[in-house]
Amino acid sequence: MNRATSTGTQSPAPHVADSHDLIRVHGARENNLKNVSVELPKRRLTVFTGVSGSGKSSLVFATIAAESQRMINETYSAFLQGFMPNQSRPDVDVLDGLTTAIIVDQERMGANSRSTVGTATDANTLLRILFSRLGKPHIGSPQAFSFNVASISGKGAVTIEGSSGKTVERRSFSITGGMCPNCDGTGRVTDFDLTAMYDDSKSLSEGPFTVPGYSADGWYGRIYSGCGFFDSDKPIREFTERELHDLLYKEPTKIKVEGINLTYEGLIPKLQKSMLSKDREAMQPHIRAFVDRAVTFTACPECGGTRLSEAARSSKIKGISIADACAMQISDLAKWVGGLDEPSVAPLLGTLRHTLDSFVEIGLGYLSLDRPAGTLSGGEAQRTKMIRHLGSSLTDVTYVFDEPTIGLHPHDIQRMNNLLLRLRDKGNTVLVVEHKPETIAIADHVVDLGPGAGTAGGTVCFEGTVEGLRGSDTITGRHLDDRAALKETVRKPTGALEIRGATANNLQNVDVDIPLGVLTVVTGVAGSGKSSLVHGSIPTGAGVVSIDQGAIKGSRRSNPATYTGLLDPIRKAFAKANGVKPALFSSNSEGACPTCNGAGVIYTELGVMATVATTCEECEGKRFQASVLEYRLGGRDISEVLAMSVTEAEEFFGTGEARTPAAHKILDRLADVGLGYITLGQPLTTLSGGERQRLKLATHMSEKGGTYILDEPTTGLHLADVEQLLGLLDRLVDSGKSVIVIEHHQAVMAHADWIIDLGPGAGHDGGRIVFEGTPADLVAARSTLTGEHLAEYVGG
Repeated sequence: MNRATSTGTQSPAPHVADSHDLIRVHGARENNLKNVSVELPKRRLTVFTGVSGSGKSSLVFATIAAESQRMINETYSAFLQGFMPNQSRPDVDVLDGLTTAIIVDQERMGANSRSTVGTATDANTLLRILFSRLGKPHIGSPQAFSFNVASISGKGAVTIEGSSGKTVERRSFSITGGMCPNCDGTGRVTDFDLTAMYDDSKSLSEGPFTVPGYSADGWYGRIYSGCGFFDSDKPIREFTERELHDLLYKEPTKIKVEGINLTYEGLIPKLQKSMLSKDREAMQPHIRAFVDRAVTFTACPECGGTRLSEAARSSKIKGISIADACAMQISDLAKWVGGLDEPSVAPLLGTLRHTLDSFVEIGLGYLSLDRPAGTLSGGEAQRTKMIRHLGSSLTDVTYVFDEPTIGLHPHDIQRMNNLLLRLRDKGNTVLVVEHKPETIAIADHVVDLGPGAGTAGGTVCFEGTVEGLRGSDTITGRHLDDRAALKETVRKPTGALEIRGATANNLQNVDVDIPLGVLTVVTGVAGSGKSSLVHGSIPTGAGVVSIDQGAIKGSRRSNPATYTGLLDPIRKAFAKANGVKPALFSSNSEGACPTCNGAGVIYTELGVMATVATTCEECEGKRFQASVLEYRLGGRDISEVLAMSVTEAEEFFGTGEARTPAAHKILDRLADVGLGYITLGQPLTTLSGGERQRLKLATHMSEKGGTYILDEPTTGLHLADVEQLLGLLDRLVDSGKSVIVIEHHQAVMAHADWIIDLGPGAGHDGGRIVFEGTPADLVAARSTLTGEHLAEYVGG
């Protein structure tokens, strides 16, 4: 017997390397955190709860994940760090025991018009290699199947310098790409309505253009009137054919305007480059409105919308081209790839099968690879990002998820829970920010932040097990077992919105009457066709106000006061009270502190090191010139007003010397959607997802519309806030509005007057109406997945 096996039964002392089993955070002060200290167990599933704005994202994303990523970046050479985004160290005293963090957030995927589900997940890359190896006829390398690579060729003389002097050789080259030459690989062609672009009765000097940013005194207007190609006082309708061609289509030409050298280009190619290169979802609202008015998009007649050249579409495997494969529902494509057996490409087929199976497993089997990435909802985008991590061999990493159940039907939440547990069981630390009780229930460890939001939050109210949270007296603990009851009586419709023969995306010739004057909830599993029915079939325009999940556009200079238009009446009130110009009371205009340009902080770039932000000494972070702060309204200067919370400001502008009805009206709406705690000057970049959506809702409530369409308004809302949202929806309906809500939350379903349930499955298994009626009838029938889950929820 050797010595190693004869040491008796005494277990060895644990190795010192195994003692690092906690992530320790001490003194975290990012955003609204108040010296937060927590110890999180590694290789466990920790869920962070608390009301929207309580500091969950500040702790998980802005502190733990941000520091982990910053430290990984520091392991690269200074040369590489120069190309990476600079990240400053979070405001925290101690961060110990960190592991590599992989962030899977809700940010919408790049809304580039060339980005599709296939390109974003590398599935297209694998398919292109597969077709270049097995496709018949063989047409070239993988790039011959890429709609982002154009076919080019050329020949000419090249001069080669060598030891024997210069020699001239004839060379030629050609690259075979897969891009459709007619639509440049976008799958669609554009047609411009010229009457919506300019008024042909006006001359260039009179400002004929109706394009945003092209006014007569604007830079573009001055270029067109000062380029010298046209008589700027002649109405456009009197232009010769040549002049009209130059105005609309002229190729880039060097010119000089007002002493500045510029390149002149026709109006239409200029708009195609500046506006139409972006996906519609990524455009600013006023530009989107112009594009919708002036441009019609039709599928490219050459490629049929597939984006691919004729050669790329001609090469097939078992009768299927790469265009056919990308248009298939992914669950069908997975079966087709599973039937391919070719030893020469076995590793490639294995990886492709795994990627496609991951789509199906995560509940996205209803998508197709040619679906534009910008059209995915927040929940779909997050799950698409998860796909690359599901088969990862990495262990001992920290996965950070931001509400992974967003956009999921109760039926799908169990599947998501299983995926989170699988990641944990491989030996990883899983940190999840979440509001859904079904996901909180599977946590090994819970951290509840609060007690309130904004300045009333930022402290740890509870840390421990789910059972401990249930017994605690925190807001989350008290509301964890909340169940909304079915309404005893429902409202009677005042009319109906008729939809006939809807076929958008996966809808199968749907006929439905959406009742007006009531609260209607459209529900069904993810991918069943809810958004296609509501957004794709209800004509937007007069009387319809649609509030989607799209992110708010805004820099760190934007804040709730600027976004909602609240700052305009405030500036005018200050100007009137002090007899000066309104522009003085804007930190982005004349009133800005000259030292920090109205930012309140000064950013010092340190090359590859983190950028340092220091409070401006001149204005002490107030953002305004000292002379501007001497002007007062109701005893307060402009910086003090911007530091007020919505609730304080509502009182301030409601009575007395500072009474401003226009401002008070906007503040009323902000308080109405539950944003009474946010400060008027808080940068938009610091707002949580739930806060941003409610800010949007408050802004749209001022629009004169008879029908409101809300897309999952419970996104990012705490259980306690859902009640307030239901009250707001009731107030909208009681004031004579029709409210249509796309929603999975059972509390909203139970509160509805009418439910339209789509399904029974996702993709081509969905797209049909499986139930129409009251929530009570749905619970009684239990005929659909939604009915079963709602019955379980209300205890029916």
